[in-house]
Amino acid sequence: MKHLETLDFIEAINRAGSIRGAADTLSLTSTALNRRLLALEEELGAPIFERLPRGVRLSPAGELLIQHIRSQRADLERVRSQIADLKGERRGHVSVACSQALLPYFMPREINAYRAEHPRVTFEVNLRDRYRAERALVAHQADIALVFEPVRLADVQVLATVPQQVHAVMARNHPLAAKPVLRLSDVAGYPIGLPSEEFGVRYLLDIAMRRSSIQLTPDIVSDSFEFLRCYPGPEMMVTLQIPIGLPPDDGRDPIVSRPIDRRDVPAGLLYLAQMRGRTLPVAAANFARQLTRSLERTAAGDGAEGPRAS
Repeated sequence: MKHLETLDFIEAINRAGSIRGAADTLSLTSTALNRRLLALEEELGAPIFERLPRGVRLSPAGELLIQHIRSQRADLERVRSQIADLKGERRGHVSVACSQALLPYFMPREINAYRAEHPRVTFEVNLRDRYRAERALVAHQADIALVFEPVRLADVQVLATVPQQVHAVMARNHPLAAKPVLRLSDVAGYPIGLPSEEFGVRYLLDIAMRRSSIQLTPDIVSDSFEFLRCYPGPEMMVTLQIPIGLPPDDGRDPIVSRPIDRRDVPAGLLYLAQMRGRTLPVAAANFARQLTRSLERTAAGDGAEGPRAS
């Protein structure tokens, strides 16, 4: 459709920051691309891009236009999904923005289960922290988001929340592994590995330390939970993360986890969300319902309060 083709070249210019750079990616001459842009600007009666000494950037009118066309594209995908359902075909595409902790185990398992029933549904899964996940929903770059401890959710509708208790991760032969629940003072006596400040786990730990005389001075800081999970060993280091990002304990993994007492570090919330006021395509709506049910089972297995649907 013509207006979606228009979005393609506007987004290409926006990404490249210049008409010449966008023309290269679109296999057009810069003259032809500039001609299309000028024609559209004349039709709108306003510049879409501000011309800068070293490139271009979206004007206020351009921001409005790109949001409108993204919304139209999302609506078209929803209608296509509904038409496929009318024909008895389970087609569609689901775009997910999620926190890093969901990537190793939870999300692959859920998509696998969904595609076993609906193999024609395709997925796009992108790592987005709690700030960028909301922006992805608003820009229609994601249908749903699953993130831990977001700071602001003004533009999104929360579908469900699930508590996640912070866990200490350590070698199976670590002295603390004998305890079923750990206090923050227990952990402070060993080398510490912490996630970077942008993550919800670190956010909860920083709050806990501000309220306590116990301080965790990290020996290692990383933006990779997988690295932190695999690091504990002879050094007897303890790292911190949430259980949904950890594999099931089958007794064979050399790494184990133990919950931190909630008197020291309160549980955080895992949020399942979509853009406020948006009707999701059929495939995305069905997948969101599957996620809610799965999160409910996860919470019940941890002995935590189940997800609260909104």
